[in-house]
Amino acid sequence: MYPNQPQPFPPTPSPTPSPADFLNQIAPQAPQKSSWGKKLKLIGSIGGTLIVLVIALAITLGAISSANREPAQKLSARLLVTQDIANDAQSNLKSSQLRSLNSDLRLFFTNTSRDIATPLEAFGVTAETVPDRITAEETAIGEGVSNRLEDARLNAVFDRTYAREMAFQLSTMIALLQQMYDAAPSEATKTFLDTTYKNLQPIQQGFADFNELS
Repeated sequence: MYPNQPQPFPPTPSPTPSPADFLNQIAPQAPQKSSWGKKLKLIGSIGGTLIVLVIALAITLGAISSANREPAQKLSARLLVTQDIANDAQSNLKSSQLRSLNSDLRLFFTNTSRDIATPLEAFGVTAETVPDRITAEETAIGEGVSNRLEDARLNAVFDRTYAREMAFQLSTMIALLQQMYDAAPSEATKTFLDTTYKNLQPIQQGFADFNELS
């Protein structure tokens, strides 16, 4: 060996593990969290949101359906109540013009009551399914009209009072027909409602224009 030849470095001793490292090595490892848990949690969250949206949509559609149905329910009840008023009034009318107009109205009620069943069913309405609340409201309206007409008869102002009352009642009926037309589910229903409107509107106008002095 040459005297100036560099000596090899002695090997670096491996570090002796500390007791803490040794305990960490032999301790049971915590299981890694599975990604399935996260996926299931995400799926559950999405599913819950969808259920809430479906329920909200069902409530909204139910409210819309109910709103569309109510004008038809009111019209069904109002036709019956107003027809009774028109029938009772005929014998008390003195004006030949009003008697003729009222005869046209009674014929309208007869024809409409006969033909309206199918259009009402398009809105999910029959005479048996009109809520008691609406029936009671329309009956109360009719009783109010009848009471005012009786007072008018006793005071010898029946004709002009009847013309005014009937003009108003028929105008509300026309408004219901228009609401139903806007929400009608089929062209056949729209056609019926349009024809009914065209038949009723001139009669309503006749009562509105009545002047017993003319």
